Amino acid sequence: MPHPLVTQLRFTRSEFKRAIDGVSNEDGERRFLPMNSLGWMVAHLAWHEQLCWLTRAQGQTLHPELNELAGYGKPASTPPIDTMWSLWESITNASEPYLETLTSENLVTHWEVNGQPHRESIGSVLRRITYHYWYHIGESQAVRQLLGHADVGNFVGALHSQAPYTPE
Repeated sequence: MPHPLVTQLRFTRSEFKRAIDGVSNEDGERRFLPMNSLGWMVAHLAWHEQLCWLTRAQGQTLHPELNELAGYGKPASTPPIDTMWSLWESITNASEPYLETLTSENLVTHWEVNGQPHRESIGSVLRRITYHYWYHIGESQAVRQLLGHADVGNFVGALHSQAPYTPE
């Protein structure tokens, strides 16, 4: 059984997918300054998951191009959303075996980054990524409204059935 925080991340990922479901490449590349394009949001969250669950946790980087395309502090970009979804799926699927290993005991530990313990515990990083998704879910809904999309969903979805509270 996955740790409850992993269940919350998975639910949040599904809400992110639901938030941007069906967006065309044309709309995914549109940018309303100062907000990001929807394609960039997908790329950016793929970058963040890759950085943490693959690069830091396991020493592997599946899609190094994301570091320049959508890494923290990099210049804005408007990548094609269908390509970014493909990268996101690749990264999130590859992270699943690692996420399955997380326990309350190892969530309070720290990865080593550049020879030093990372400033945040693995559990704090897990929460940060989950909250990062919610930030971009909100931003995505604003962009979709500006695009004139009438099918913007209601959030938060079926939390009670997909990720209910469970004690550890």
